[in-house]
Amino acid sequence: MKKMVRSPGSATIINAIATGFGSAFGIGLDIRCEAKSISKGIECANDVGADTKLMELCVQKVFNHYDIGGEDFGISLKTKSSLPMASGLSSSSASSNAIVKITSQIIAEEFGLKPLTDLETINMAIDASLDAGVTITGSFDDATASYFGGVVVTDNRNRKFIIKERMDEHDILIYMPDFHSKSGDSDVERMRVMAPLVETAYDFASRRDYFRAINLNGLIYASALGFDSAIAIDALQAGASASGLSGTGSAFFAVVDEDSTGSVQDAWSKYDGQVIETVTDNDGCCLL
Repeated sequence: MKKMVRSPGSATIINAIATGFGSAFGIGLDIRCEAKSISKGIECANDVGADTKLMELCVQKVFNHYDIGGEDFGISLKTKSSLPMASGLSSSSASSNAIVKITSQIIAEEFGLKPLTDLETINMAIDASLDAGVTITGSFDDATASYFGGVVVTDNRNRKFIIKERMDEHDILIYMPDFHSKSGDSDVERMRVMAPLVETAYDFASRRDYFRAINLNGLIYASALGFDSAIAIDALQAGASASGLSGTGSAFFAVVDEDSTGSVQDAWSKYDGQVIETVTDNDGCCLL
């Protein structure tokens, strides 16, 4: 049996590390996972040469849920990504969502069982990410924006939704510098010092004033983490509706329209790296 699933990344509205409350929205860049059943064991591969520990943990957690050993049944899977890795665009959440979902679907069909529910899939993917050390808060905001698409505002500590809705359709530009920044390596205490300011940004998000939230959150976290906030300010000056740091970096993004796209691209051309064009995503994680 063979199946394929796609799972989008997300961009940050509010980074949850400082306060435990976060917000994110789905973007058109994604991870696609192709999986098939094999006679035994777990085989994992990806197209970016990344460590497969997270992939293996995701599969093993699904096996454990169904009480299936790897001696008489197995899964072989490989992922292909249009998401930059270690960039703050939820590549880990997208990957873990995709792998848990597709593994559950294959096992359910092979053995006549019920596939995991949406929230069971998300929670299992988060647990695997925590075990792998690729997230600090569990990233319930990133995971749910990836899985469902649209925009979410969340209580990450309790894994609860505050807002979950479709995102207006927008063009998105992503500035990707020539270096990566793993969220698990970030200075947590330095970010938590900024909590009172992040609470102000979160208040904007909780009132669905997402663009102001993006702008303020981006300035706060860029300052705390040592990124150049001029990247976001340049985009705003060039006409972007909003711009900020995604996750703990290193990617910045800008919400643009037909009139501002070229101007923002020009403004970012002075920085080393690349600019990627995408859109908001409301489809989320789905079988292909």
